[in-house]
Amino acid sequence: MENNEMLEEKVLSNGDLYYGDFKGMLPHGKGRYTWANNKAVYEGEWELGKMTGKGKIFWESGARYEGDISGGYLHGCGTFTKPDGSVYTGDWRMNIQHGVGRKEYGNSDVYEGMWKEGVREGSGRYTWNSGHTYVGNWKGGKMWGRGIMKWVNGDLYDGSWLNGLRHESGIYRFADGAYYFGTWNSGLKEGKGTYYPAGSKHPSLKKLRSMGYNDKGKNLSSRSLSLAFEESRAPKTFINRSYSEKVSMGGVLRNSGRISSRAMSLDENWSVFYSEGELGSQESSFEVPEVPEERQDKMQDDSSLIYEREYMQGVLIKERIRNYQELTRKTEQKNKFHGKESKKRPCMDMPLRDRSFYLKLNLQLGIRYTVGKITPVPMREVRSSDFGERARIRMYFPRKGSQFTPPHYSVDFYWKDYCPMVFRNLREMFKLDAAEYMMSICGDDGLTEISSPGKSGSIFYNSHDGRFVIKTLKKSELKVLLKMLPHYYNHVGRHENTLITKFFGLHRIKLKGGRKVRFVVMGNMFCTELQIHRRYDLKGSSLGRFTDKEKIHQNTTLKDLDLAYEFHMDKFLREAFFKQISLDCMFLESQQIIDYSLLLGLHFRAPEQLKALLNGGAAMVNEESSSTANGPTSRGEVLIPPKGLLLVTHEPSSVSTTPGPHIRGSTLRAFSLGDKEVDLLLPGTARLRVQLGVNMPAQANRNLREDGVDSAEIELFEVYDVVLYMGIIDILQEYNLKKKIEHAYKSLWYDPLSISVIEPKLYAKRFISFLERVFPANAEGYQ
Repeated sequence: MENNEMLEEKVLSNGDLYYGDFKGMLPHGKGRYTWANNKAVYEGEWELGKMTGKGKIFWESGARYEGDISGGYLHGCGTFTKPDGSVYTGDWRMNIQHGVGRKEYGNSDVYEGMWKEGVREGSGRYTWNSGHTYVGNWKGGKMWGRGIMKWVNGDLYDGSWLNGLRHESGIYRFADGAYYFGTWNSGLKEGKGTYYPAGSKHPSLKKLRSMGYNDKGKNLSSRSLSLAFEESRAPKTFINRSYSEKVSMGGVLRNSGRISSRAMSLDENWSVFYSEGELGSQESSFEVPEVPEERQDKMQDDSSLIYEREYMQGVLIKERIRNYQELTRKTEQKNKFHGKESKKRPCMDMPLRDRSFYLKLNLQLGIRYTVGKITPVPMREVRSSDFGERARIRMYFPRKGSQFTPPHYSVDFYWKDYCPMVFRNLREMFKLDAAEYMMSICGDDGLTEISSPGKSGSIFYNSHDGRFVIKTLKKSELKVLLKMLPHYYNHVGRHENTLITKFFGLHRIKLKGGRKVRFVVMGNMFCTELQIHRRYDLKGSSLGRFTDKEKIHQNTTLKDLDLAYEFHMDKFLREAFFKQISLDCMFLESQQIIDYSLLLGLHFRAPEQLKALLNGGAAMVNEESSSTANGPTSRGEVLIPPKGLLLVTHEPSSVSTTPGPHIRGSTLRAFSLGDKEVDLLLPGTARLRVQLGVNMPAQANRNLREDGVDSAEIELFEVYDVVLYMGIIDILQEYNLKKKIEHAYKSLWYDPLSISVIEPKLYAKRFISFLERVFPANAEGYQ
């Protein structure tokens, strides 16, 4: 055995200097290492030539580190101090802040919480030097998920966040005791909400949360809100533990020379941690005080008045004065209605919560397996055999795992993937990367269940980034799609701008009891950074094509008789639209398909009438608004340019192509710009690529035949500039002549033209004729 040689000094061939213990020719024990090139110094423990154990590193710039080191990396628990005075104390992994940590910045801001790969991610608390405090979830270094923000002026927001801004549902409490409960979009109030003036009678916080809806229109219960916050809490770990309690990580040891270059470029992002108990107490300290029931009962009658409001891009557009009891009764009826609807959807004989969880997990497991198996296969043209009965991938997924499948936490199930090569080519056809597709659907953020827009009883899921919609199918719909698939493949191959629904996968899950659930993966035509303010399902019929006003909420899909606008587009945009509509309808006619619809989404821009309202100063992200006796004013809202739309010459390098360029094809030309390819410029938002059915600018003129507005409802302005999103949906309806004739004759008294829908050719003709009235020709073109 070799003997240790104590306190020996050695100059290495690269000019570095080591002074300390050796084992043979290798540093081992304690020693001091000085790099000649960047003048960094390490003092600490060594193991067979690698810095491993406890140590300190000093850089010439003034930065220093003290803590655990493994294999030449900052790895374990330690403190890093930068020259600007910022100090991080917490967990490290391979020179990166990762785990639980506390960071005090040079400007005295403090973050305590979870880190991932050098950025704030997980639950944590951030305190600004001004006194503002946020406690909640983080992602990618920004407030993301459930969280509570408290400002020094006493205002408080408790709700959802996205990309550092208030987003989706939440409760805003003003310092004077007033409340606003509603939805936000990228920091701006968006959609319907309720304002409770200071001193007014209002429900408890628990009841307020149970009245909410998220951005998909799905009821968001107080239980789910609390669960979301509980899940974001960190484990019971506190950073003030001794270094000896940390176990040094082994693994592959690196060359000690790397420590200088990697540690010198540690992440500059913000960013440390509270235990679960402390985080819970922080939440309770932010809790909005409730008005005692005894005091509420003694309030004046006028104090029970509340305000139902609707905002568009942060601007108040409608207001209805309601009585507290009236709103409570209406909300109870709405919740009762949604509860009944959810019980009617048959799929699996298990509790609704468990059914949804298992279906989503099974889907992700199956799609991950399918994409992983088909992607390495060399690209080739599809053959007739790719559409046949044998064009299937079948696999059994036992819970314990198998030779081909991983273990999982769902129930045992059988997986079937239909026509895998066909759908692989379809994804390639629409420039959809296989890895992006898999991560969008199978990533850690999972799938979100959304309410069904129709009467089919189908279950719908959204991918976490909104690019894809997954829908359950009836057996008859599956047969229609498989029969149509060869012709559909050829049609979308010839027409990249087709408005017909994009299909990306067709699957079936069979549970051990024999229950079969079929799914289709589709592109989401409403995947856009702009807010979709109105949705319409248009068939060109009047029979039952209206929506009960009491059942309308922010994300309700409206029908033909609810449409109060006609739309004027640029001349060339309209020509391209109707040319493709005709081609698509001819295809559907050839496949004997009827009852399809045009799904129309509208994004409204602020009109010229708002110019006077928008001349205030710029808003701050952390300041909602002031509260008055009549509700919050618009002083603190983010401003929107009064002229919302402008067509400009296409510049590929400047256009935002996210999210999802796979949804549509080529860039369109505009008459108003001399037959040039165009982008849509939205001041203060983005430059967007104009494609058929996507980012199409238009002017919406209100149809004056609309009924008068309720006197209790104040219409603050009328919007005319819109951005259109369109696509043809519901193309999997089986054609049954007998049923269509019976339906048509029963409805003759209400809709004399409905007899024409019994023939696919006549249905297509009537459908296009209706759209020509909704999008009338404009000789001058949209300017």
